[in-house]
Amino acid sequence: MNEHSEPRTGTAEPLAGDSRPDAVTEVFVAHRNLLFTVAYEMLGSAADAEDVLQETWLRWMKVDMGQVRDQRAYLVRIATRRSLDRLRAMSRRKEDYVGSWLPEPLLTAPDVAEDVELAESVSMALMIVLETLSPTERAVFVLREAFGFSHDEIAAAVGKSPVAVRQIARRARQHVDARRPRAEVAPAQARAVLESFQRAFETRDLQSLLDVLAPQVVLISDGGGVKRAAPRPISGADKVARFIVGGLGKARVALTSDHTTVNGNPALVVRVDGELDGVIAIRVEQAGITGLYYVRNPHKLTRVGTETPLTLT
Repeated sequence: MNEHSEPRTGTAEPLAGDSRPDAVTEVFVAHRNLLFTVAYEMLGSAADAEDVLQETWLRWMKVDMGQVRDQRAYLVRIATRRSLDRLRAMSRRKEDYVGSWLPEPLLTAPDVAEDVELAESVSMALMIVLETLSPTERAVFVLREAFGFSHDEIAAAVGKSPVAVRQIARRARQHVDARRPRAEVAPAQARAVLESFQRAFETRDLQSLLDVLAPQVVLISDGGGVKRAAPRPISGADKVARFIVGGLGKARVALTSDHTTVNGNPALVVRVDGELDGVIAIRVEQAGITGLYYVRNPHKLTRVGTETPLTLT
């Protein structure tokens, strides 16, 4: 069978008298975290990624396993196609979204931060850059740069020729490289910067905030029309610092940062008057914090209480 073609489908029968998962289920479960990571990186939404998993499972249940040469590649192909369909629909939803849109933050295990490639691929900073790509460009970039799929495998997943995929991959990489952090910092340095920001945030010390923010810092806040947030990104250290200090009012703010890893990177979980208020992710470069991403939309905070397993393999 040609590896780019769809295997014929059949009916998946459970193993009679056996409570163990059948072979189809075992394969899916073995690749579940990978499929979720693929869908999440393409969509920026855990809820939509879970829907893609369900759709992928339903399609996988109908596959004739004997016709599948590479189970991992085939499952990713299904998930990619479902994600592309959903990504195109989401672009229309985002047009009606109130204020700025940020990816849904995920609480991840500390060891995710130790995997440099994984941590970068799911970082809030990079996923915001991916939002500026077209759906096909985003799919090609994610599959090629994060997961290392070949141009032929990606071509089968996105319905393009390998030659076209090479061109799309090159264009997408150039676009992302022009917008990603100029100079990476070590995780320990990022954590130290975050701790300094936390102290300044909690004490509402304007000068301390200015000391930790890069002059060109940009703050993006996402309230989804439910919580108060800046309607547009705020640029410049002075404006960002004053927005933070002025926005706190008289609320009692507590920030949790010890070993808190969100999207593979150090982050702050914000509680106001004892209630979960949001998550602040940061982008750190040599000059200090260049990006602040404050997710307050309560519908996007359901994944900050339990770790979400992610993987590139």
